Amino acid sequence: MTFLTAVMVLLATTLMPLTPVQASDQSTRAQSLPIVEMTKHPQCGCCTEWADHLRAAGFEVKVTETRKMWGVKRLAGIPKDLDSCHTATVGGYVIEGHVPADDIKRLLAEHPDVKGLAVPGMPIGSPGMEFGNRTEPYDVLSFDADGQTDVFQSYR
Repeated sequence: MTFLTAVMVLLATTLMPLTPVQASDQSTRAQSLPIVEMTKHPQCGCCTEWADHLRAAGFEVKVTETRKMWGVKRLAGIPKDLDSCHTATVGGYVIEGHVPADDIKRLLAEHPDVKGLAVPGMPIGSPGMEFGNRTEPYDVLSFDADGQTDVFQSYR
């Protein structure tokens, strides 16, 4: 199997709606959340930190590693101007970059007609990109299949 075929199979299975995870009795989850399927470069530490942020918010995160993230992003339909370091899927949506867990929960609750959410680049202070008290303003953008974007949430 070629790399491209393997990535297409991976995306075909991860872009389908996921079954909600059952919360255990000891869990602090207020609701059952779908599994987040994240793809990242094996050497990216901030991606691991973002996954930890999601886990702390009650999500189960499954991680796949590849050195060819550009292929994952293009097959997932991420517009180039929205690129960040990792790509995920959850509940039928694509999540690109350091999107806060609360915004993902809001996305899943509201079910807007969008392809997903993105935080372009790697803004300091976003989940997984914490550096002490330093922060920079950033927007979480929703995007559709045509690459049209809207501000979903602003952080100042």
